Amino acid sequence: MGDAAIKPEGSPKRARRSRFSGDAKSNLDAKFDAQKLAFGPLMFQAARVLRDTGALQCINASGRKGITADELEAGVDCLTIYAARLLLEAGLAAEMVALEGDRYVLTKVGFFVQSDPMTTVNFDFVHDVCYQAFFHFGETIREGKPIGLKELGPWATIYEGLTELPEQVQRSWFAFDHYYSDSVFDAVLPMVFEPRPKRMLDIGGNTGKWALQCCAHDPDVEVTILDHPGQLARALQNAVDAKCAERITGQAIDLLDADAQLPTGFDVVWLSQFLDCFGEDEIISILTRARDSLVGGGRLFILETYWDRQRYDAARFSVINTSLYFAAVANGNSKMYHSERMKHCIDAAGLQIETETDNIGVSHTLFRCVPAIA
Repeated sequence: MGDAAIKPEGSPKRARRSRFSGDAKSNLDAKFDAQKLAFGPLMFQAARVLRDTGALQCINASGRKGITADELEAGVDCLTIYAARLLLEAGLAAEMVALEGDRYVLTKVGFFVQSDPMTTVNFDFVHDVCYQAFFHFGETIREGKPIGLKELGPWATIYEGLTELPEQVQRSWFAFDHYYSDSVFDAVLPMVFEPRPKRMLDIGGNTGKWALQCCAHDPDVEVTILDHPGQLARALQNAVDAKCAERITGQAIDLLDADAQLPTGFDVVWLSQFLDCFGEDEIISILTRARDSLVGGGRLFILETYWDRQRYDAARFSVINTSLYFAAVANGNSKMYHSERMKHCIDAAGLQIETETDNIGVSHTLFRCVPAIA
């Protein structure tokens, strides 16, 4: 692979300082990592097929004894001996399996690919929603539009077509969305309901899960959902099914229309993993109008995942990569933000942050905001 052409970094007594700022890796390690990026799309698909064929499950069932290629072929109906050898060697390169003698055993990486819920939703989301779209990523960067979305449908943004996506794509999209939001709802409900709000505006209510949990939490609260017509229809049907239709109402709206006014008279305005779907100028417009929806003493809550406030490398990596999806597929101009960029938008919209709560669940931050004092 040309490693012999790489010059040594220095003698053992005195290593030469790298010209790459903050880079402590050896040249060989850095070149290896570069190859991981080069072959990353191929390794991703190999890992997915190892999972989806049941090969990983078969290897895991062998325990510490491990498995041979012949045994894997016999244990998974769809695999030939050629396919078994191919996948096991790819799994070895991806560090999903380790080779002990002539037997392959599952590693921790392989276990997480097989069994971890976060890894599962990320894999399915990348494959079903993003993979084909990212062939057009260069065009996206040049044009500032979600060019990859054409692989899924004819819409200007993915939000217009969520309820029309192919079934598997839709299933993976909603699983991804709900995984990163639903797990924190129980934790934030007491914070939002501390002043016992009577009327709540849920902007970007999606399928209505938050509204339904609010109604279950407080028997007196009334929730108004704002969203695109397709999502709103689904949310209101879910409210009917849950026998909450008398307390959950909705209004179809295009929030990209800066002249579209929001309803008023609310004690709480709720925006959960919603503002990351917009560019900064759009966020300021939405927050300005949302501020005017509050009654005196009302509060506006923003629940988001900011890449600078993650406790774990895996979460930070996932959040940053989600920005690429927003660019290529969702709308072409939004991203997962640094918290200071969101604070800039909040300030520009005439709001101020009362409290900040980090590390809700794995990775969420809750900003409680009120109108700024003039």
